Amino acid sequence: MRLIQFMTSGHQRAVGLVASATEIKPLNDVSSVYQLAKAAIAKQASLTDLVNQLVADETLSYDAIVNEGRLLAPFDHPDPAHLYVTGTGLTHLGSADTRANMHAATSKKDAELTDSMKMFKMGVEGGKPADGELGVQPEWFYKGDGSIVVAPGQALTSPAFALDGGEEPEIAGFYVNDDKGQPWRIGFAIGNEFSDHVTERQNYLYLAHSKLRPCAVGPELLIGELPKDIRGYSRIVRNGQVLWEKPFLSGEDNMSHTIANLEGHHFKYGVFCRPGDAHLHFFGTATLSFGDGIETQEGDIFEIAAPEFGRPLQNPLRKASDPLVKVKSL
Repeated sequence: MRLIQFMTSGHQRAVGLVASATEIKPLNDVSSVYQLAKAAIAKQASLTDLVNQLVADETLSYDAIVNEGRLLAPFDHPDPAHLYVTGTGLTHLGSADTRANMHAATSKKDAELTDSMKMFKMGVEGGKPADGELGVQPEWFYKGDGSIVVAPGQALTSPAFALDGGEEPEIAGFYVNDDKGQPWRIGFAIGNEFSDHVTERQNYLYLAHSKLRPCAVGPELLIGELPKDIRGYSRIVRNGQVLWEKPFLSGEDNMSHTIANLEGHHFKYGVFCRPGDAHLHFFGTATLSFGDGIETQEGDIFEIAAPEFGRPLQNPLRKASDPLVKVKSL
């Protein structure tokens, strides 16, 4: 089951069930997935059951929603400041090579491995603990709050001070905390985590700086468990032609960590269990055009897709020219 969020032709927010590649069935009585999730928690019902209860007989054109720019991100919070956007890296079995090349790995010996390779090795050895146990910690980063999430089709804006704006095709998980602070997983979507890899390459301690950028997710939210083996593609289109394309793999069969381990290490912190808050968490990637020497340009279109997630996620690149903010004294 997959859901979208969109604006109706009457300029009202709505949630829709993806009935087919071209048809959407709206849900009655809810205007957001956040509202839907809170209702499911209150009713002690599964999201699938609640969607089946609320789905309307009406059918809408998916193409019209897309072509008229009415798609929204598949999940958000009524107050963007209460949506945490975070992620984990070095979680996929192919992810270490690109990172190691960026950070100049020179040897297979443990004593001479880069910190990135050491972190990756730790994940391979301890990232899939037994059920109910917490394994090794992953790399973790903060991207921003809900205000940085752009809708499918909208521009990913690279700030004026950025040295690069590159795609990162990833799976993202979505969560909401109930009134007691218990986190509940809503589902998953394809995402473009979008980072500044030139800044990160200068020094791995600049990772935090490189991640403070916008991101995109969607268009569709997959309800239920994440498939174990996900095979998709990531491409960059320039002037109507495919400039670069590469397959990407995700799902636990292609990861060095379980989803449960990544979730456990995120939600072990009390600050992330505040009642009513929501979370968008990226699970990492192994595929980057930057690793193949691609330099993105304004107007390039990022396209990321996997069959399990329905329609591709497409976003053009825009470069901002805003001046740096100067602090004033009171």
